[in-house]
Amino acid sequence: MADLVLKNINELVTSKGKAPKCGADMKDIGIIRDGCITIAGGLITDVGKTADVIKRNDIENYIEIDCKDKTVLPGFVDSHTHFVFGGYRADEFAARHQGNTYMDLLKMGGGISSTVKSTRAASLDELIESGRKRLDSMLSFGVTTVEGKSGYGLDIETEIKQLKTMRELNSSHPVDIVSTFLGPHSVPEEYKGKGDEFIEFMIKIALPKIKENNLAEFVDIFCEKGVFNIKQSRKFLSEAKKMGFSLKLHADEIVQFGGAELAAELGAISADHLLSASEEGIVNMAEKGVIATLLPATAFNLKEAYADARRMIERGCAVALATDFNPGSSFTNSIPLIIALAALNMEMSTSEIITALTINGAAAIRKENEVGSIEPGKKADILILEYPSIDFLTYNTGINIVKTVIKNGEIVINRR
Repeated sequence: MADLVLKNINELVTSKGKAPKCGADMKDIGIIRDGCITIAGGLITDVGKTADVIKRNDIENYIEIDCKDKTVLPGFVDSHTHFVFGGYRADEFAARHQGNTYMDLLKMGGGISSTVKSTRAASLDELIESGRKRLDSMLSFGVTTVEGKSGYGLDIETEIKQLKTMRELNSSHPVDIVSTFLGPHSVPEEYKGKGDEFIEFMIKIALPKIKENNLAEFVDIFCEKGVFNIKQSRKFLSEAKKMGFSLKLHADEIVQFGGAELAAELGAISADHLLSASEEGIVNMAEKGVIATLLPATAFNLKEAYADARRMIERGCAVALATDFNPGSSFTNSIPLIIALAALNMEMSTSEIITALTINGAAAIRKENEVGSIEPGKKADILILEYPSIDFLTYNTGINIVKTVIKNGEIVINRR
């Protein structure tokens, strides 16, 4: 692990400050002109103007990277994905564009149920191999930390297999992985019509096993009409919280259902999707510090209205952005696509988008003290862009402009 110095940076985006950043503070990304960063032992050791940093440090034995006419920013944090799964659902993508809705496909045995069958049939080695390839793709887009959810087993064995896949990949792949147990992602066939019994199974059997084996930091539930109602969601999340899990939930994605309000009531770290969140729910989330994790690629693929990011920011919410990479509604891990959709369809500024993909994404998985900003003492997870300003992130519509990815102080991708 070599010591590095990145100097002469045209625009150095630090994203530093209190995390998460809420409301108007999301525009403050701490840009330093002619910036410089020193890295030693995998950590950031100094940040500032090039002349000042070089004066403060003996860099004789450092590897120097000249970032003239380049932009440097923290590694992206993709704080909502389902990247461990078996099988594909390309046929359903085509069917949706013939007029079938997501809920129609779910009722016909497709959707989550289809992926459950494929994931149950996949071996641990197969899931590790496919998961590794997906992480490679994420890394190429500048993602250095990712959240991964289970939820394609809906039984003990497969849910544990998914979480063990993430644990193995976390130890062997450069991208850091934070695991979430999403056991109640749907009601499985064997519990059809018995949602309450399935929630009891999750609480009494599944959660203790996950906790005992330390397989997940967070729990999540698909709180939605036709899936799990508010009462069921409250019960599951409340019991999980008692066991020491941090809370997330899929909330108000398809209809206004009270998920945002429930997230605020229970003190969830984040509520995700929120396409149909109520005014009351948004205000409550802002007051309680619940991060609004928005997933524009899902809305894009389902041809739904986008979450109202502008209103959430104006109400004082902390907004994060993520890909929701999954085999059905968002089969993409493209950060450039997320940036383009957020800018063009969600009225977010480039600065707000960067905040949402860095420090707020980190806060949504409780890693804001380790990653998400460029500050001394934090992990040296850093991106070098091909161009001289942050404006090129949105100007290059849907194009990957990440030239170099540094993870834990090591150059892991360098496009020449």
